[in-house]
Formats: sequence, structure tokens, C-alpha cells
Amino acid sequence: MTSELLVVTITLSFAVIFFITNWVRNDLVAMLVVLVFMVSGVLTIEQSLAGFSDPVVIIIVAMFIVSEAIVHTGIAQRLGDFIIRRGGNNELFLMILIMLIVSLTGSFMSSTATAAIFIPVVMAVTVKANLNRKRLLMPLSVGALISGMMTLVATTPNLVINNVLRGHNLEPLSFFSFTPFGIATLVAGILFMAVFGRRILARKTDVPSGRRKRSILDLISGYGMEERFFRFRVQKDSPIIDRSVARIPLTTKYNLKLIAFEKLQDGARAIEKPRPETVFDPGDVIVLIGEPEDVRRFSNYGGLTPLSPVVRESRQKQFLRTIGLAEIMLTPDSLLLGKNLKELQFQTRYNCLVVGIRRHGQPLVTAIEQMPLAFGDVLLISADWQDIIRLRKYVDEFLVLTLPEEHQQAMYDYRRAPLMLVILVLMVATMTTGIFLPVAAAALAAMALILTRCVSLETIYRVINWQAVFLIAGLLPLATALDKTGASLAIAETLVATLSGAGPVLMLAVVFLVASTLSLFLSNTATAVLLAPIVVEAAAQLHVSPQAFAMTLAIACSAAFATPVASPVNILVQEPGGYSFMDFVRVGIPLQVLSLAITVLLVSLLYL
Repeated sequence: MTSELLVVTITLSFAVIFFITNWVRNDLVAMLVVLVFMVSGVLTIEQSLAGFSDPVVIIIVAMFIVSEAIVHTGIAQRLGDFIIRRGGNNELFLMILIMLIVSLTGSFMSSTATAAIFIPVVMAVTVKANLNRKRLLMPLSVGALISGMMTLVATTPNLVINNVLRGHNLEPLSFFSFTPFGIATLVAGILFMAVFGRRILARKTDVPSGRRKRSILDLISGYGMEERFFRFRVQKDSPIIDRSVARIPLTTKYNLKLIAFEKLQDGARAIEKPRPETVFDPGDVIVLIGEPEDVRRFSNYGGLTPLSPVVRESRQKQFLRTIGLAEIMLTPDSLLLGKNLKELQFQTRYNCLVVGIRRHGQPLVTAIEQMPLAFGDVLLISADWQDIIRLRKYVDEFLVLTLPEEHQQAMYDYRRAPLMLVILVLMVATMTTGIFLPVAAAALAAMALILTRCVSLETIYRVINWQAVFLIAGLLPLATALDKTGASLAIAETLVATLSGAGPVLMLAVVFLVASTLSLFLSNTATAVLLAPIVVEAAAQLHVSPQAFAMTLAIACSAAFATPVASPVNILVQEPGGYSFMDFVRVGIPLQVLSLAITVLLVSLLYL
């Protein structure tokens, strides 16, 4: 074994260990791999850093922008509205519709982004139809994962594997060459979920009946906060007059949260969101959230006159047009994890107030400021609607899980939806016809969406998952090192020698099993980077179509159904759906077996 091969073997082993154990963040592991290869001389500096200029990375960045445009122009929301209108109360029909629309949408954007968009939509559907979200969110995750099997740009492993084929001067897979596999797996997935999958999951509904859509009152009731709202009028002799909100120790001393002002403006009362610089004036009406004893202490100090929390309907509507409540859920890679609200200065940072936390399904509304945030936490926040809508920008940290029926439609720019669709169609057409290379078509589409304001320029740097970008850019040189040192050839020869009498069909099944098993513990991108050079070499050893092995590997990387940690998609639906680890195992393993059978059969027919 040469010294270079030894360095690659050791580096690869440690990278796999770190990926499985999560001792070090995945993107940092990828950067360490780059540094090891650069310093050791296994790769030149240009080869070590080539991942950052690789077409795969450019396409991925562009697809994040396309995904955001689909959301920003309201196309995803209209798809959700279509589900609600057409689905009625028929659970089976709703499930089929959700899986079809999610898989179609995810064909042109990342499966994780697709799941994040449709989770709130599906939850709204379950409330309207009085169905159990547990029986519809699992089909959503299945549809999102299958969407990665539909087109070349649907998921990162497809691009990575195609790039390896190009690097070996082999004919790459075309844009729609994945589609027959995706459609066949989708049909099998729908049939399985319809006949068996739903039976595995709980039947009992877990949503309140009688409401077509969750309202602010539903959210308040869900957190048991009905008796925690108080209204007071500030008297002329109050000691807090002319003092700003920032100078009153409402949270630190009294454990209270100020969510709204009613101020006199031009002879009429206007609702305002409290800001640090807002000053208390005589006659102001304030709305507080807290325990009765804490409210009483502050009222005595501030010389406040209690008012009835119940107001006439017109005033309530005025209030709800300005001040809103919503739920947000922390993402797996959120920078907020492990930190408390006080440490994060959450209110200052995001311009909204956390009034409750739901952890493991249990609402917590007291002593939450010092509570370290954990993955899966759902935060109930209060802010004006525009600030709530702006929370969509922070997709790396949390997703907006529940927007009640009172929220405004300013969230979407519906006027640009037709333009967005035209650009999307042109991107797909130029990719499939070969007028432009995929990287050029994706980059042109992203730039067109920015210039036509189908996506906000100031949001694109937030919607791009930079951790994923660095992970992929850092891992791509690993494939180069495996090839340069002969590691992939050696592994491929061992694999072929071990299964020499098995034939190509059994080899395809082994590739699928190895890849889908690795994807349960590694990210599917890492699995693709590690195995793509090996399976291409194995195909050469067997003198069979390298595209057959490449396609098998690509589909296997998307078939990550069987554990909640197998894919970010599964992680996202776990908390809202209330799923256990075994729910994923019971549904996922049969789906992986079906995917294996379909993939080996179609690859044999189309490529061997």
C-alpha cells in the first residue's frame, strides 16, 4: 500500500466515523478532508479546492434559489389550497393527492425544502378534514423522498453521481432518465401506503373538530393560555409614563410579556406592536401575558387600571390584523440549539416574542427564558404579521410550522407566479434538449428569477443552505482522491472478486443494499460521494453498463425511508407527526424492499 493510499484510507475511515457519530458537524468534516489532502500532497491545491467551482455546487446553489421562488410566488401555497379544495374529507384521496403533488414539486427542488413547504399545508388539511396528521405526514415524507428519484436536479446525489460519470469520460445520465424509476416507485409507494402503510399508523384523530383551519384561539387553547392574557390602562400618575419599554424590567423582574399597545392616534385607538423604544403614555392600553400573581405585582407598581380581556368584535379584528401568533419549529442544524432565549436575545434578534414552547407534545409557558432549546422544540411566537412572515427567511434555523387563519396573504407575490413558471419551464427545456449544460441552465434560471424579482435579493443568502454547499464542495475531492490513488479500483476489484459468480443483477442488488443501508447513517450526499467511483469501477470490471450501476446507486441514496435520522425529511416530519423510531422502521423497510425490486428490474430492462 502506497503512502498516498494509506492517507486516503485513514481519512475516509475517520470521515465515516464522524459522519455516523455526529461528533463533528458534517461540513467541518468535509473541510478537514480537503485540508488533509492538501497538506499531505495527495491532491494538488487546485484539485483540493476544485469542489468549490464544480458544476454540481453551482447547480445546488441555483436550485435553492429556484425553491425559494416557488415559495415566494405562492405556487407552493396554491398547490396546498388545491389539496384542501379537492381532497374533501376522504383520507385516502387526500393521501394520494399529497404524495402526487409533493413528488411533482420536489422534482425541481430539494426534497428537504419540499417537505418544509408542505408540512404546514398538510397540517392545515388535517385540521380542516378532522383527520389524524400522523396518517398524512408520513406519506408526505415518502413522497418527498421519492421526488429525489424523478429528475437529475431533484436531489444532490443524482448530480454527484452524474458528475463521476462525466469525470470518467462516460455518457452521463439525462435529465429525465430518472423519471421511470421515480414514477414506478411512486406508484408502488402510494399502493403500499394506501393498503398497508395507513394501517400501521394510528387511526385516532388528534386534531380539534369543528374548525376548518387553526385560528389564534386554537393556538392559545393548545398552550393552555386562556387565563394568562390581561389588559390594563396606564393612568396619568403612573410611574412608568414617559419610560420606554426597554427600561421596564417586565421579563427579568415580573416574568411578564408585553405583546401589544393600544394608543390614541388622531382621536382613534390604534394597535401597535411594542418595541424597545416605545414609550408609555397616559391612557395607553397594554396587553400582557403572565401569571396572575406576577401581573398583580406589576399592576401595583405601575398604577394600572385592569380592563376586561374580552373586547367587542370590531376591536378584536383590529387587534388580530396587527398582532399575530404563530408556531415555528427548530431545524436539525439550527444554530439556536442548546442556547436559551435570554442568551440568544431572541426578541431583539428576530423581532418577535416567544410566549410558549411545546416540547415532546407538552406545552410550557412559564420559566422558558432560561430553558436551553432542543431539536424538535416548537416555539409559539407573538409579533406583528409582517415580522412573522419575515421569519420565513431563517430557513437554516427554523421553519414556520403553523400560520393561523388570521395571517395575511402578503407572504406571497402571486403576480409573479406565471413568470416563475415560464422561467422554470425554460430551465427544464434547455436542460433536457441540451441547448445549455445543466449548470448553465440552472444558473441562468436563478439569475432570471432574481432580476425579475420572483425571489427577493436580500433573502437568497439566507435560503441557500451553506452547510450543504460546503459539505458537497469538501467531499467532491474525496472522489478524486479515491480515483487518483487507486482506492476505488481496489475496492471495486475486491467487490467483483467476492461476487464474481453472482452476475450483474445480483451485483446491482448488493449495490442498492449497501447504499441504502449506508444512507440510514450517513447523509445521502456522503454516500453518493463515497460509492460512486467504486460502482463505476465495478461496472468496468464486470464489462457492463456503468449507467446501470450509477442509476442503482442514485435511487438507493433517495430510498432513505427506514429511520428518522436517515434523511432531514424524516427528521422534519417526526415531531409534527408524533412518530416513534419504530413507525419509520415499520413503514420504511417494506418501502426500501419495494424500491430495490423496482430499481433492479428497471435497470436490467433499460441498461443491461
